[in-house]
Amino acid sequence: MSNLDPEPDEVVVVSTGSSTVMLEPRDVPLGGPRALTVRRTLPQRQRSLIGPWCFVDHYGPDPVDGPGAMTVPPHPHTGLQTVSWLFAGEIEHRDSAGRHAMVRPGELNLMTAGRGIQHSEVSTDATTVLHGAQLWVALPDAQRDRPPFFEHYAPQPVRLGEATLHVFLGTLAGSSSPATAFSPIVGAQLDLPPLASVELPVEPGFEHGILLDRGTLSIDGDEVALSHLAFRETGSSALTLTAGHDGARALLIGGAPFGESIVMWWNFIGRSHDEIVAYRAEWQSDVIGGGTASGPFGAIAEYPSAALPAPELPNVRLKPREA
Repeated sequence: MSNLDPEPDEVVVVSTGSSTVMLEPRDVPLGGPRALTVRRTLPQRQRSLIGPWCFVDHYGPDPVDGPGAMTVPPHPHTGLQTVSWLFAGEIEHRDSAGRHAMVRPGELNLMTAGRGIQHSEVSTDATTVLHGAQLWVALPDAQRDRPPFFEHYAPQPVRLGEATLHVFLGTLAGSSSPATAFSPIVGAQLDLPPLASVELPVEPGFEHGILLDRGTLSIDGDEVALSHLAFRETGSSALTLTAGHDGARALLIGGAPFGESIVMWWNFIGRSHDEIVAYRAEWQSDVIGGGTASGPFGAIAEYPSAALPAPELPNVRLKPREA
């Protein structure tokens, strides 16, 4: 998914520990007057990274009046992985690495942008309700210039007490994902029936975030508001999750503190202002200006409309921000 903010903030991140916080979502429309609106909980001023996770958009459930509730034309990414996870609906993915795939509920679509890729996302005609999350993972410096590639994985559900887990990245409660990770990381869907409680073993060296998608949930007695992202700093070896009368569904993300500074602006992750300027210039000349399909972002075959032009850069140098 593209970050379609008309004036996207730059984010320079130095991952540091902090007290447990509740990250509130902000509404971001993706496009024009009938745009899909997402609830963004990461990045924000209180917290810019949870492990290597640097971006969390949560959307739906939204009814679809006709095809194309999500229509995101080709757009670029650098220095990150996109994690697409659906609860309902179906999205068609195309990218310049040559992959054409469907994003379906309970199945991971993982795109590693590396040195540069472009992709499009469009909900299918069969979709009546769209509901899911789009997340980004920052690539460490040693891996960010690698060639782009795409992976798909459908995790099998595992039981932990009364909870059901779908582990799509990393390892949790003895269940492991084969999807490629370049940093110590975890990503999973957690489902709890009404009034159920589970003690979830977690890696004490990880930061963790729990995004409540449905129902009511508390973590070690702290209530989590719907669509909020509850952040827990390193040091916990277990989290006690308790559902309310309606049960609960949540996403767990986490990882070791990233330990690197990054600059994130629009759909690019780099390490300096000058790198971001260069990424934007290449996108505008090679793709928007019709220069060449042999540049770092390649080309997407069979997409019916033009790619998204990059927003204008701010008229000052991109400056550091605290995590």
